[in-house]
Amino acid sequence: MYLNKVFLYGNLTRDPELKALPSGQNLVSFGLATNRTYKDKNGQKQEATEFHNIVAFGRPAEVIAQYMKKGRPLFIEGRIQTRSWEGKEDGKKQYRTEIVVDNFQFGDGGKGGGFSASSGQAARGEEPQNAPKDTNEIQYPDEEINPEDIPF
Repeated sequence: MYLNKVFLYGNLTRDPELKALPSGQNLVSFGLATNRTYKDKNGQKQEATEFHNIVAFGRPAEVIAQYMKKGRPLFIEGRIQTRSWEGKEDGKKQYRTEIVVDNFQFGDGGKGGGFSASSGQAARGEEPQNAPKDTNEIQYPDEEINPEDIPF
């Protein structure tokens, strides 16, 4: 069995763009930034940021477009997909790797009480009960977690 599963938690890098496909289905696209902290070979703390292209379809696309904006945190569960097409100007083949959303959960910005929705819930037309409020960016602790401090 093969597996194509992605879990990301990060901040939106731009406001979601909602579009309608020729079939009438809604599509939203946006960017998501994730980061990691590590120590380099000299023991200096470093941070690396990755930027991801995200797309969602149907009701999840509508909910994300309605409640999310640049800078807000979002948890994504989905799959990696690479599309290709011919360039309009030069005819060269172009590629774009994206994360296609299966499930998502609004981040709470450290305030508690996020909202989650799966493609199934959203397809049934269930509305979010608590949309995210305006929050500041995620505040990460300055100290690193020592694996020996974890109780399991």
